Amino acid sequence: MIYSMTGYGKSVLQLPTKKVTIELKSLNSKNLDLNARMPSVYREKELAIRKVLADKLVRGKIDFSIYVEATAEDTSSQINTPVVKQYIAQLKNVVDGNDIELLKMAVRFPDALNTVREEIDENEWKAIEAEIHKAVEDLTEHRLDEGKVLEQDFNARIASIETILEQVIAMDPERVEGVRERLLRGVEELKEKYDENRFEQELVYYIEKFDITEEKVRLKNHLNYFTESINSNESNGKKLGFISQEMGREINTIGSKSNYAPMQQLVVQMKDELEKIKEQLLNVL
Repeated sequence: MIYSMTGYGKSVLQLPTKKVTIELKSLNSKNLDLNARMPSVYREKELAIRKVLADKLVRGKIDFSIYVEATAEDTSSQINTPVVKQYIAQLKNVVDGNDIELLKMAVRFPDALNTVREEIDENEWKAIEAEIHKAVEDLTEHRLDEGKVLEQDFNARIASIETILEQVIAMDPERVEGVRERLLRGVEELKEKYDENRFEQELVYYIEKFDITEEKVRLKNHLNYFTESINSNESNGKKLGFISQEMGREINTIGSKSNYAPMQQLVVQMKDELEKIKEQLLNVL
């Protein structure tokens, strides 16, 4: 089971005087990169929110937002009546106008409004906190759904590499014989006498040098380990990345040792499938 780092989560809370919307967006990142946007009244809770998100979401570029929309009469600003009256009195000495026009001018001046700092209602915050957890769960479900799509793609590409590897294994005796014939033909073209026993010894040494048995076995093991890791209970994109690197080393070594064009073509196909796996692994949690 794997999780994608890409996902979206949302939860909406309707309070008596406001509607609170919590949104979470996640993209791939090597580490946790968390950006939080919220009204200033909730800023004192930011560290606690970050801890929850870090524990639950682990990795990814996370955008967390709290939006508040007033749905009833609820204001933190009050008219500073004495100051406004004083402004109106002063304006009457400067300009002619009715009281309504002077009032419109006065409320634009400094200190005409008193802004009362809003305090967090703890019961309200508990409700918001519960919605944050719901948004995280929504995002996690989205990540799991995306992960299932990735898992299908991985399984298909691993199966493709296994099929190509079987072709490589079946082709190996033909490759060895081809190398043997080329060497023998090259020696015969020299038109020189040679010690057949010594030639056979050198041939065995040369073929052993280009033997790919170990690489084939190790690649097969890596493919199996990759599949086992996908099916485990823990999503670990970094671990899968390490396994894919080991797979790449074995495929490259097979290609460098093969010295046989048909086998090298198969190696190119395996490399192509592996590169597509590596690209998708960037999205795995």
